[in-house]
Amino acid sequence: MATSDLWQRFADTVSSVQEQVNQPAESQSRGAGNSAAFWMAMDLISIIISAFIATVFNLRTTPITSARHFVHGTLFPGRSMWILLSLLLLFSISLILISRRRNLYQPRRIPNYLHEQRLSVQASLTAGLLLTGTLYIIKAPDISRGIVLMTITLVTLLLSLRRFLYRFVLYQKFDQGIGTRNVLIVGTGVEAHVLRHHIENMRHLGFKFSGFVELDSGIVPNAAAEVIGGIDTLFEDARRLFVDEIFFVAPADRCLIQQTMEQAQSNGVDLRIVPEMYNGATWTNHVEYIGQFPTIPLHRGHVPESALLLKRMLDIIFGALSVLLLAPLMILIALAIKLDSPGPIFYVSERIGKKGSVFKCIKFRTMVLDADRRRAEMAHLNERDGVLFKVANDPRITRLGRFLRKYSLDELPQFFNVVIGDMSLVGPRPPIASEVREYKLSHLRRLDVTPGITGLWQVQARQEPSFDSYISLDVAYIENWSIWLDFKIIVRTIGVVLAGTGS
Repeated sequence: MATSDLWQRFADTVSSVQEQVNQPAESQSRGAGNSAAFWMAMDLISIIISAFIATVFNLRTTPITSARHFVHGTLFPGRSMWILLSLLLLFSISLILISRRRNLYQPRRIPNYLHEQRLSVQASLTAGLLLTGTLYIIKAPDISRGIVLMTITLVTLLLSLRRFLYRFVLYQKFDQGIGTRNVLIVGTGVEAHVLRHHIENMRHLGFKFSGFVELDSGIVPNAAAEVIGGIDTLFEDARRLFVDEIFFVAPADRCLIQQTMEQAQSNGVDLRIVPEMYNGATWTNHVEYIGQFPTIPLHRGHVPESALLLKRMLDIIFGALSVLLLAPLMILIALAIKLDSPGPIFYVSERIGKKGSVFKCIKFRTMVLDADRRRAEMAHLNERDGVLFKVANDPRITRLGRFLRKYSLDELPQFFNVVIGDMSLVGPRPPIASEVREYKLSHLRRLDVTPGITGLWQVQARQEPSFDSYISLDVAYIENWSIWLDFKIIVRTIGVVLAGTGS
């Protein structure tokens, strides 16, 4: 069979599967909705700030006086204020609708700086033309044209600057391997290798290549060819490698595509098809470009981007405040440690974080210098099951260390990890590498999120020896996460710390 006929059958297969399975499109819209809502709110804030600055500048008044006049006019609006508020509302709605149509509320779908800046300027000026056109038609003499024009100009500048800074920070993170999406490519042909080099050479796309998957079942992994396995172990390999997205580059039959899509939904992995690029096949489905590659998303999971961004902002704010407020206490603890036993003040250990990343976790030292070397000697006294390790009256713990552990004071330096971004205030505790090596495949679920100083297990089953309970509580937290749940865990943590239940 000719290659073009094979790809045409593949196109028909994808179209058929997309018609039968509607859930991916719904998941995609939900996932994009949270992010879009956040960027819409940011646009509204920019419009309000711009209008306020323009009013202050044109009326040659002070910000306080302008604010009083604005509040007074809003509470007791006259004719001109009603017109001004209506025009501002029209401009806001127009800008949001135009920006949404140009995908400005989904930054990852825009390939580069210049394209985003061009779209941003176009959206602002188009909304501005609608505003000035409306103002010309209604001929409102009491509305300052200077305020209107300056508002449009400032909105254009603010939106462009904000998006430039966001993309600059995003690209910096991608260069450092932060926030990237791990990708598996199904197929080993020329197109698969071209796609692999494409996403590796264009790091600003935010993808990280994790390996190829052969369509043949039972394929033996080949490190030299970077083939990690066959299609029958696709999602086991995806779980092991913390894969976020799977690109299907090789044609496959209808049953396999549908089965893979259903598994992607149940495993929370995004799935997209890369159509053949060279035979001019016609695609009627929605096409989304990854760099120069046309792709067709079949499934995109729900990611609460706005809530996660809020969580990170709260981590930075409360982490920094905690460092400042607790600095005197931490200085006293540091002095006490130096006086209590020989050795460094801090104990720094390598821990496993989100998606298997390694970071240095900081704690106050509570053990003697050779504690790590003596751990093997204490193995027969371990009171926890599975990979957990705990010994009551551990002789390696110093006198001061027992007090610090009892009230969890040894973990105060981890607020530095929170500010840096290695940890969060709330999340599963970061394990050490030796523990992760003993994890089963299902246990890796707890590494899907940023580890935390405290978590559901710490406040609900801290003395529970069961490793299964430890894992189940972490998974329950991940699957039911919300800002409100974090708040409740933090409040309960305060009670647990004051009760001195640590060890």
